[in-house]
Amino acid sequence: MPQNVPADEPDKRVLRRGLLTVRSGLTADDVRAAAGELARRALALPELERARTVAAYVSVGTEPGTLPLLDALRARGVAVLLPALLADNDLDWGRYTGEGSLARVRHGGRMSLFEPSGERLGPDAVTAADVVLLPGLAVDGRGMRLGRGGGSYDRVLARLEAAGAHPALVVLLYGSEVVGHVPAEPHDRPVQAAVTPEGVHRFPAPPES
Repeated sequence: MPQNVPADEPDKRVLRRGLLTVRSGLTADDVRAAAGELARRALALPELERARTVAAYVSVGTEPGTLPLLDALRARGVAVLLPALLADNDLDWGRYTGEGSLARVRHGGRMSLFEPSGERLGPDAVTAADVVLLPGLAVDGRGMRLGRGGGSYDRVLARLEAAGAHPALVVLLYGSEVVGHVPAEPHDRPVQAAVTPEGVHRFPAPPES
């Protein structure tokens, strides 16, 4: 086995496929209704109530919808940072100033993403965030998040750690995606909370090493 392929990666792939299959069955009305509830739950988080800068993302397809949340944060006067995917799968960042500030960008054969069309602030801009809202497919009771496997947010989390930045890490999911176990690698970092349309899940801080 190549050294850069984690031993439990097949388990992650199987879990991803199952979760994506469930998401693919959601209708546009399902996603729209969930987005409103997700925003309502998230906006009540103390971490977001006191945040000045939030790093977030624009949902695509049947992901839990984020636009109502982004607009509500902006209406509060929060600076909202959105990612732009770089060629090496790292993330640059730009400001969200409303739907008109978004551009649809296709990266190779992947799904099109909505990215900020204005000034790029650099990959390190995320270190100024008080809260980082993470996409994901699942989370378990330890707060371990399952992403899509591209590694972009692994880089973000490593960058935060290297900078000594400690924003609140929150993953946005559907209720059924809070699961019993997510396969994890040594480099994976837990989130503090998951928000779903049904409620908020808090996770214990890992013990000090």
